[in-house]
Amino acid sequence: NIYIRVEKGMAPREAGIEGAKEIFFAIVSTTVTLVAVFFPIVFMEGMTGRLFREFSIVLSGSVIISAFSALTFTPMLASKLLVKREKKNWFYLKTEPFFNGMNRGYSRGLAFFLRRRVLAILFVGITVILIVYLWGTIPSEMAPLEDRSNITINTRGAEGITYEYIRDYTEDLNLLTDSLIPDAASITARVAGGTGNITISLQDMKERNYSQMEIAEKLARAVQKKTKARAFVQQQSTFGGRRASMPIQYVIQATNLQKLQDVLPAFMNKVYDNPIFQMADVNLKFSKPEARVGIDRDKATMMGVSTRNIAQTLQYGLSGQRMGYFYMNGKQYEILGEINRQQRNKPVNLRSIYIRSDKNEMIQLDNLVDLTEDIAPPQLYRYNRFVSATVSTGLAEGSTIGQGLEEMDKIAKETLDETFRTALSGDSKDYMESSSSLMFAFGLAIILIYLILAAQFESFKDPLVIMLTVPLAVAGALVFMYFSNQTMNIFSQIGIIMLIGLVAKNGILIVEFANQKQEAGEDKMTAIRDAALQRLRPILMTSAATILGLLPLVFASAEGANGRIAMGIAVVGGMLVSTVLTMFIVPAIYSFISTSRNQ
Repeated sequence: NIYIRVEKGMAPREAGIEGAKEIFFAIVSTTVTLVAVFFPIVFMEGMTGRLFREFSIVLSGSVIISAFSALTFTPMLASKLLVKREKKNWFYLKTEPFFNGMNRGYSRGLAFFLRRRVLAILFVGITVILIVYLWGTIPSEMAPLEDRSNITINTRGAEGITYEYIRDYTEDLNLLTDSLIPDAASITARVAGGTGNITISLQDMKERNYSQMEIAEKLARAVQKKTKARAFVQQQSTFGGRRASMPIQYVIQATNLQKLQDVLPAFMNKVYDNPIFQMADVNLKFSKPEARVGIDRDKATMMGVSTRNIAQTLQYGLSGQRMGYFYMNGKQYEILGEINRQQRNKPVNLRSIYIRSDKNEMIQLDNLVDLTEDIAPPQLYRYNRFVSATVSTGLAEGSTIGQGLEEMDKIAKETLDETFRTALSGDSKDYMESSSSLMFAFGLAIILIYLILAAQFESFKDPLVIMLTVPLAVAGALVFMYFSNQTMNIFSQIGIIMLIGLVAKNGILIVEFANQKQEAGEDKMTAIRDAALQRLRPILMTSAATILGLLPLVFASAEGANGRIAMGIAVVGGMLVSTVLTMFIVPAIYSFISTSRNQ
């Protein structure tokens, strides 16, 4: 604005003041819009709030400071540095014909489109349909898996497995891993009790020609053939702690243990058969042998044996409980009550234990009890006060958490009745919470922007025209994400939320200048044509600056690059598509619904 006025012969000081006045309202509206976009993120809870709170505060502060600079320092510097040049330099002479040709081409294209402006409504409808389709088609997840040069293999044996057995199994996997990854930086194996662990540290990304995800998939296929025990290949999630965990953690809740025992086999069989899942497991295992002692109370009463005596005898004879101390030769020894191992190796040995009655007679336990052999879980789990079992599983190559949870819900619907409840844990819970909070932030940002613009423009129609830039940007972002095989994750969603503010400024510039021209006496169609043509270069310059600033994110390649790539592709794609379409769609819609201000 200032440069054009200086070139027309206005004094630099006057040009600075008048140019700043003309765009004052547009700058204030754009600034408030951008701050309103990031404002809801500041108050978000959970993983999303912790991750992006500082991000939103820094961006909001930068935008406010930039607006202050644009309205104060920039006009002052322009009035000092810009002077009218009688003789143009060579760069101007070489580039100006291109820009003049661009203006003429845009003017003809806009006039052609405005003569068929009904196509704008059809185009917006198609855009909305495209958004709905792509939003449901693009796979969703919490965050793209990052290459951290680290893989973990956890091994687990059956209940009561010996240390030697799991040690040999883990060592076998260790040798397998060494053969598959000969250039690994280090491979460390550990065994404790009935479980083992192999930690694989890969070389730096620059020193290898494969990714962590590729080698993890290769390991997963290899360890599935080792069936002497269970092995799980795990990668640390993007926002996880030091311990790796399975991405899908689905909690089944029931009112009693028996109901869980009845449905878990059928549920797990469907999980094992589903191609989306791999290395599935459940924490509630009915694998611990158990002998249940049923006392015939009537017979015990007739023989003078109390239930308490039976229980105490079994406890003292089998538990190895300390009953006291004795001293000998100045040393203290514990007194432990326990039957010899040879006499308690089998459940049937319990029948041969004798109990003293109240008549001081020795009565064999076989006469008083019934023994039932069964299995029970080594450990019980509860979730929200219900008995629970957590199904944990990895994902097949190319599958995401969103697809996995959809399949889990389908299996639960087919297998569980209405008395069961389901919940999520771990990464799955974080994914659902972040998705819902981001959608809330997206909706709140749109509502805030519309209300703020309605107050500034003193109209409900003009903000509606401006807000039509949002579906154009979202559609562009989704198209670029779809064809670049990106997922819908926390980074791409934040990028889409950023787009709301970034693309709204284009609509604000066009609508505000069109209103000014109407107030100056031009009719609506002439005003919108002139405003769009006058704002073409500023819109293209600001959009190009934004896109060029984000290109390093799109082509990032170092550690943690996947998240930056997802955000960069979403914003760059949305900016490219919306910038082009805004220059035609906004003028057409403005001509339909905007208020005539020259009457």
